[in-house]
Amino acid sequence: MAISTPNQQKDEILGNSDAAEYIGVTPRTLEVWRCTKRYQIPFIKVGRLVKYRKSALDAFLESRTIGAEG
Repeated sequence: MAISTPNQQKDEILGNSDAAEYIGVTPRTLEVWRCTKRYQIPFIKVGRLVKYRKSALDAFLESRTIGAEG
Protein backbone atom coordinates (compact mmCIF):
# COMPACT_ATOMS: atom_id res chain seq x y z
CA MET A 1 0.00 0.00 0.00
CA ALA A 2 1.34 3.41 -0.99
CA ILE A 3 1.74 6.07 1.64
CA SER A 4 0.62 9.54 0.63
CA THR A 5 2.11 12.70 1.92
CA PRO A 6 0.12 15.92 2.34
CA ASN A 7 2.00 17.52 -0.58
CA GLN A 8 1.27 14.62 -2.93
CA GLN A 9 -1.63 15.30 -5.27
CA LYS A 10 -3.99 12.38 -5.79
CA ASP A 11 -4.71 11.55 -9.43
CA GLU A 12 -8.38 10.64 -9.87
CA ILE A 13 -9.12 7.28 -11.53
CA LEU A 14 -12.15 7.14 -13.84
CA GLY A 15 -13.99 4.17 -15.29
CA ASN A 16 -14.65 3.90 -19.02
CA SER A 17 -18.06 5.64 -18.89
CA ASP A 18 -16.88 8.49 -16.68
CA ALA A 19 -13.71 8.95 -18.77
CA ALA A 20 -15.76 9.05 -21.97
CA GLU A 21 -18.12 11.63 -20.48
CA TYR A 22 -15.14 13.69 -19.27
CA ILE A 23 -13.66 14.02 -22.77
CA GLY A 24 -17.02 14.23 -24.55
CA VAL A 25 -17.23 10.93 -26.41
CA THR A 26 -19.27 7.77 -25.94
CA PRO A 27 -17.93 4.82 -23.93
CA ARG A 28 -18.01 2.79 -27.15
CA THR A 29 -15.75 5.33 -28.87
CA LEU A 30 -13.13 4.88 -26.13
CA GLU A 31 -13.37 1.10 -26.57
CA VAL A 32 -12.82 1.41 -30.32
CA TRP A 33 -9.87 3.76 -29.82
CA ARG A 34 -8.28 1.24 -27.40
CA CYS A 35 -8.76 -1.69 -29.77
CA THR A 36 -7.66 0.08 -32.95
CA LYS A 37 -4.97 2.13 -31.17
CA ARG A 38 -6.25 5.21 -32.98
CA TYR A 39 -5.29 7.39 -30.00
CA GLN A 40 -2.73 6.24 -27.46
CA ILE A 41 -4.50 7.27 -24.26
CA PRO A 42 -2.83 5.36 -21.40
CA PHE A 43 -5.25 3.14 -19.48
CA ILE A 44 -5.16 0.74 -16.55
CA LYS A 45 -6.50 -2.81 -16.73
CA VAL A 46 -7.90 -4.23 -13.49
CA GLY A 47 -9.14 -7.67 -14.46
CA ARG A 48 -11.68 -6.97 -17.18
CA LEU A 49 -12.20 -3.39 -16.05
CA VAL A 50 -10.57 -0.45 -17.79
CA LYS A 51 -9.66 2.69 -15.86
CA TYR A 52 -8.14 6.01 -16.90
CA ARG A 53 -6.14 8.50 -14.88
CA LYS A 54 -7.67 11.95 -15.10
CA SER A 55 -4.20 13.37 -15.77
CA ALA A 56 -3.86 11.10 -18.85
CA LEU A 57 -7.19 12.37 -20.18
CA ASP A 58 -6.12 15.97 -19.54
CA ALA A 59 -2.85 15.32 -21.41
CA PHE A 60 -4.80 13.80 -24.32
CA LEU A 61 -7.09 16.84 -24.50
CA GLU A 62 -4.09 19.16 -24.33
CA SER A 63 -2.38 17.29 -27.17
CA ARG A 64 -5.51 17.69 -29.31
CA THR A 65 -5.75 21.44 -28.67
CA ILE A 66 -5.19 23.50 -31.80
CA GLY A 67 -4.24 27.17 -31.85
CA ALA A 68 -2.48 29.51 -29.48
CA GLU A 69 -3.80 30.04 -25.98
CA GLY A 70 -3.96 33.40 -24.28
